[in-house]
Amino acid sequence: SSVRVPSSRKIVCLWRRRTKADRRAAHVYELHTFAMATTMSCNAMFAKTCRPSKMQARSRKNAVQPVGAAGATNPGVDRTTGFETMRKGVKVAAKENILTPRFYTTDFEEMEKLFSLEINPNLDMSEIEASLQEFKNDYNQTHFVRNDAFKKAAENIQGDTRKIFIEFLERSCTAEFSGFLLYKELGRRLKTINPVVAEIFTLMSRDEARHAGFLNKALSDFDLALDLGFLTKNRKYTFFAPKFIFYATYLSEKIGYWRYISIYRHLQENPDNQLYPIFEYFENWCQDENRHGDFFTAILKARPEFLDDWKAKLWTRFFCLSVYVTMYLNDHQRSSFYEALGMDTTEFNMHVLHETNKTVGRVFPQVIDTYNPEFKERLDSMVAMNKQLSAIGESDAPEIMKSLQKLPIIANFVGELLALFLMKPVEGGTYDMASNETALTY
Repeated sequence: SSVRVPSSRKIVCLWRRRTKADRRAAHVYELHTFAMATTMSCNAMFAKTCRPSKMQARSRKNAVQPVGAAGATNPGVDRTTGFETMRKGVKVAAKENILTPRFYTTDFEEMEKLFSLEINPNLDMSEIEASLQEFKNDYNQTHFVRNDAFKKAAENIQGDTRKIFIEFLERSCTAEFSGFLLYKELGRRLKTINPVVAEIFTLMSRDEARHAGFLNKALSDFDLALDLGFLTKNRKYTFFAPKFIFYATYLSEKIGYWRYISIYRHLQENPDNQLYPIFEYFENWCQDENRHGDFFTAILKARPEFLDDWKAKLWTRFFCLSVYVTMYLNDHQRSSFYEALGMDTTEFNMHVLHETNKTVGRVFPQVIDTYNPEFKERLDSMVAMNKQLSAIGESDAPEIMKSLQKLPIIANFVGELLALFLMKPVEGGTYDMASNETALTY
């Protein structure tokens, strides 16, 4: 038998709380969230954390929680993996740090002004309207259908490999989940201001909720899942100005495309490394990421002031650097995951960075030169420093001693970032949507 993940915006997730009191109870709650799959290593330089917006608070209030209030938890440890649990089968979310997926909010009033057809009567809507039809087609409406192979494959993944698969699924689910409140709110706020743009944001939230639900159901194959309602309520939100939202989401969607399609094609060529069925869905899945990226391409082209001055060149380079460094550090922290799939982490990362950089270079006025040997040398240097920082953090030394030990390493790390930012950039901004080639393979 198969389980179909709903295509509507209300994704239903099922948890079974196997307690002595009630081993048969099934508890359902709605996912009121979406994802914007981007994390940045340098967010603190220009972002601030804030509490959830009023809309986010309403979503939390209306959300149906799993059995027991979200805050009424019974902490424990999963005996198989050692992960901390809130209660049976519900994993405590990974601690937030500078490399973990973030939740975002923005200046919605400024967004309204940017897309108002009264304020901007000459706003070029042609490519945006073309994007709307693509989203309405909903090509993946029936794609995310599970089968019995999922649970069986999860049972065969044990030991350290099981732990890294859970971490991969959690990070992916959190990233997809994190965006719903933002996209949903944009769809609501822009509904009367610009109905076309509003509908696209709403349909994008549909896609991201679908992805999050599919990933969280995959987590349950490993006898753990995330309490997404609790996560929504307790996660901090990072503020980005609208133009930074556009830069970040465009980059994250395009880099997501290249990551998914590269993993998919590698496993098609090496089926013995296909440890879990979710990767078989990546070919169609990545097209959602690609369409989302194309929508933000259309937005940036409709608002050329975000691309045509010296400040835009600096910001686009900065965002490229932030996203590239974050991905490289994250993946090298978890290289055993890619090794389990028969992949070389560094080779995979460099391929994804090269192809993403080519793609975004058609829109962004300047990008990082990823082919410059200095680029990879400094990335590898930061990987080594990141390992040093992790080792210090896990040591038994007093906190003040840890801070003193970290200071020179952090200083060197910042120096590497600055050196990468000051490398001679590659000029871009020659994008033509009709020639957007995305068929290269890993």
